[in-house]
Amino acid sequence: VVFFEWSFGATAGLGPKPRLGSHGQISTSRPDPCSTHDWIGPPNSLSNLRPIVYRISENESDLEKQLRKLRQETEDWNHIFWTRQNVNFSKEKEAFIISQLKAKGLTLRGEDGRQSSLSSEEMAVFYKSFLDKNRMRHADYNREWYRRNFTITLLMARIALNDFWRTVTAKHHKKKNSTPTI
Repeated sequence: VVFFEWSFGATAGLGPKPRLGSHGQISTSRPDPCSTHDWIGPPNSLSNLRPIVYRISENESDLEKQLRKLRQETEDWNHIFWTRQNVNFSKEKEAFIISQLKAKGLTLRGEDGRQSSLSSEEMAVFYKSFLDKNRMRHADYNREWYRRNFTITLLMARIALNDFWRTVTAKHHKKKNSTPTI
């Protein structure tokens, strides 16, 4: 996995910058979190999800730490689910194609060396079967995804409210402690 640094400062709009390793090659390891930005990698070849490493603020509060950890755990959980799902899908799809071609007396490659394939109507049978067989797994995933994201949203709201309250009280104390001019 190659990770990119997304900048939102003076270089905003210039796009991702590859992180270079010690020998000038693009790094393929997961970077450590930093304090200024999140790291976002290209889509994983198995899960098709872009891995994210969330930044760690220098003065991270306990609530912010809880949010960051839950977001990272959710990213990792998503990656694991979709990796397993996509691998199972590919294996079952290949087995279905082979069995259907065999039933027709065909092989994966025709006599001319070209790859044999099934029609979209024939593949629709597999897609429906796969979805039906995995309906409960997808329903469980969706419930957990909503639960996690609702919790993440509540934590974000609490952090925003804390930040707002801190700003309001700081302005109030500043105004209260200033000396009036006559």
